[in-house]
Amino acid sequence: MLKGFVTAIHVLIALSLIATVLLQSGKSAGLSGSIAGGAEAIFGGKKKGLDEKLGRLTAFIAVAFGLTSMILVVMK
Repeated sequence: MLKGFVTAIHVLIALSLIATVLLQSGKSAGLSGSIAGGAEAIFGGKKKGLDEKLGRLTAFIAVAFGLTSMILVVMK
């Protein structure tokens, strides 16, 4: 029962990690550039604060992913 719960949380964290990585802008602007592409031309460049917040959120989610991975290995 507990292993199933931890597995479900692990899957949700994995999906969240994928989403936050894709939303970050990189050298080619990634998925965030394709979503906001036209808006940047009208309203100006992307705010740097958002990238910093996404970076911190990604790091937090990555740590949670690692912890749930280790918990699942121990529960095996």
